[in-house]
Amino acid sequence: MLAEFLQFLFSGITVGATYALAALGFTLIYNASNVINFAQGEFIMLGGMLAVLFAQAGLPMPVVLLLAIAIPAVVGVVMEKVAIEPIKGAETVSLIIVTIGASLVIRGLIQVWLGKGTHSLPAFSGDEPLQILGATLLPQSLWVLGVTAVVVVCLWYFFNRTLTGKAMLATSFNRTAAELVGINTNWVLFMSFAMAAGLGALGGILITPITMTSYDVGIMLGLKGFVAVVVGGLGNGLGAVVGGLLVGVLEAMGAGYISSAYKDAMPFVLILLVLFFMPRGLFGGKSTDRV
Repeated sequence: MLAEFLQFLFSGITVGATYALAALGFTLIYNASNVINFAQGEFIMLGGMLAVLFAQAGLPMPVVLLLAIAIPAVVGVVMEKVAIEPIKGAETVSLIIVTIGASLVIRGLIQVWLGKGTHSLPAFSGDEPLQILGATLLPQSLWVLGVTAVVVVCLWYFFNRTLTGKAMLATSFNRTAAELVGINTNWVLFMSFAMAAGLGALGGILITPITMTSYDVGIMLGLKGFVAVVVGGLGNGLGAVVGGLLVGVLEAMGAGYISSAYKDAMPFVLILLVLFFMPRGLFGGKSTDRV
């Protein structure tokens, strides 16, 4: 019984860490621009698909990782420049529709370029599972958890200890005031889209050796990342991480103890419950910071 519970827990935390990276991407862009970027899931897909492409081309793994993160980051910047900047100040619904359109374009281009097949990456450090109290843990899961933890620490340092990070925070609190003190808020928006896309791509690369990838995996990953960020509290970085892990664990437990048929429904049941009892999420939202 304990082994079974641990197995579901390990599985949930692993995939939850990917949702957390997606949720952090949503949070970065929302804080900088109040835009909810529904193309975030496509950056996760892009990271995994490009990593597979470059690995199959025989490039060394460090180069594969660099290119598979850098290219989606560039795509994120291009998306901001081409799709978001021209309609800056438009209604929130219009901005959301634009990001959905961008996700459809990215998905369609990848489908045409790389096909509809399912692809996988070799695990970073072998496939021999670790045995823990009767449950098995893949070494790749440790990579997912370890890298996610490092990313969270780096983001904390970036936002709390660097001038650039503080400029991004200032923009998230009050864009007009940030502009008045000389912060280039357009550049902040650029940076936030690049960082969000890079974070999503990193999550896609890390999870591909476990779950495999294809041109359409970004739809559900993006939606679950959105669920995670709303559950944690829209605009709250810590909430995004906790929300991602919570969604992943609940999904794994639901699939294990109830039925795998309901696996994808669990996150949406969670978001309904959280919004019903705590409309601003577990850790409050951006609005609670303005007192």
